[in-house]
Amino acid sequence: MKGILLVAVFLFAAQTEVEITNEPHHHLSLENEYVRVFDVEVPPHTDTLMHIHHHDYVFVTIGASDVINEEKGKPPVTLHLQDGETRLLSAPLTHIAHNQTDRPFINSTIELLYPTRVAKECATKNCVVKPANWDDTRGVSVLPAGTKQILFANQGVRASEIELQPSGSVTLTHAGPCLLVAVGDVDLRSEAKGDRVAAPPASDHVGSGKSKWLSGYHARMLTNSSQHLAKFVVLEFP
Repeated sequence: MKGILLVAVFLFAAQTEVEITNEPHHHLSLENEYVRVFDVEVPPHTDTLMHIHHHDYVFVTIGASDVINEEKGKPPVTLHLQDGETRLLSAPLTHIAHNQTDRPFINSTIELLYPTRVAKECATKNCVVKPANWDDTRGVSVLPAGTKQILFANQGVRASEIELQPSGSVTLTHAGPCLLVAVGDVDLRSEAKGDRVAAPPASDHVGSGKSKWLSGYHARMLTNSSQHLAKFVVLEFP
């Protein structure tokens, strides 16, 4: 066993790290001034290339998975991830993901571009990275037909996991842009809330593991328009 670990460490050290855009299991699906979103799928018994993350990032796991994370300069760690599990990681980070199971490892990886730029600007100016009402960084709200759990509010982004029964709805009171990541297929009706809102309601189907960018600077209500449970993660930006 010791010899196998030494070989693994040697092979890791011998690899040349690649940019995330050149890692074949990461597929860029959305990019704007706030985020770069990569749809990631690592087939069973397959490894990613050693790749580097230059930006802090969030990943949302699609389907329960066990993956070995081998970060450069550190021993491998086995991660037991639940469906919809969402984590925030700091850059720079260079690693390999080893999928040694019989099922694919699927996730949505969201690089945080805007918070990094704002944090640098705030280092020389009198400003804050996150709104004052983001002080409550964790908590669960019971909705009439669902739940909303705040996972974290850090690095200029607030993440919440939302589950809605059919016809259930949630109002996002934060008046700013956000990214929605579907954990399983979801059908949602989005309606702007507030004074002088001219935008009509919109309906969207978001496939499992896919993302939807919700722009605009107003509160919005999201309603599950399907006949099954809707589960999704929302990342809100100031």
